[in-house]
Amino acid sequence: MEHSSLIFDVSLQRFIKQSLFFSGIPSFPSFDKMASVFAYESSEVDWCEDNYKHSENVVEYFNTMSSFIFFLISPIMLYLLHPYAKERNLAVHLVWIMMVFVGLFSMYFHMTLSFMGQMLDELSILWVLAIGYSLWFPRRHFPSFIKDRRSFSHMVLIITVISTLSSFVKPTANAYALNCFAIHILYSLFVELRSCTDERVLRLAWASIGLWVLAISCWISDRFGCSFWQKLDFCYLHGIWHILIVVATAYGSTLIAYLDASLEIPYSLPDLQYWPRNKWSIGLPYIVLKGTTKTWKRC
Repeated sequence: MEHSSLIFDVSLQRFIKQSLFFSGIPSFPSFDKMASVFAYESSEVDWCEDNYKHSENVVEYFNTMSSFIFFLISPIMLYLLHPYAKERNLAVHLVWIMMVFVGLFSMYFHMTLSFMGQMLDELSILWVLAIGYSLWFPRRHFPSFIKDRRSFSHMVLIITVISTLSSFVKPTANAYALNCFAIHILYSLFVELRSCTDERVLRLAWASIGLWVLAISCWISDRFGCSFWQKLDFCYLHGIWHILIVVATAYGSTLIAYLDASLEIPYSLPDLQYWPRNKWSIGLPYIVLKGTTKTWKRC
């Protein structure tokens, strides 16, 4: 009797699978397969830091802890940029709100090295870039078929959604694709700053570029020079990348926002200052608006 019941169950399962196949209805992945993307070390990416060196529950301890820098810098930048955001567009705050999620997903990824952690980490960075492009890409560089920023933002949204879906095809290539966006941003900055003579703006530009170069050097060296750093027993360059890239983002986004303010809201008379003390010309840069009325004075 039990044998007949077993045969019936197997036949029933086979019949259901065949019915789904011929009807065109997709079969859902098993629970085990879905759960595997959350499993520890299910990602193909493994950074140079020794796994489980400081904790049996955290795969890459220093890389995980260094992600806390996102939670420190993001609220400060939200506060410092609020006057500019209130005058220009409150959507500016989305950049640093999303940076909090980048930090959260970065911690989760390095704590587990799971496939889901990797995708959340990389896709949150992609959406930060998308928001930045939508808000700050200069109007004069829009494609000829784009007439206003709203249409441009819709185009960026469509491209970002497609990129999000395609990122699952070859996940190991995602990080390299994201860094290519940074090269385009550097080129766009170069074009915008060719005729700039303001020393404070140029100093901020060189600081932004310098920080990015240091950050990407740490990322590349950790990824491809791991054996060298292991010999020196210094496998923390990816954690240093976290710290440098957050500061580079603060510098770079403030620079881009200042250039945007000079073009889009020139009546506000934007100026650059540094927190916590402006006299130091070092710290976190932000924008102050010195104009009190809409004089529409050209820069």
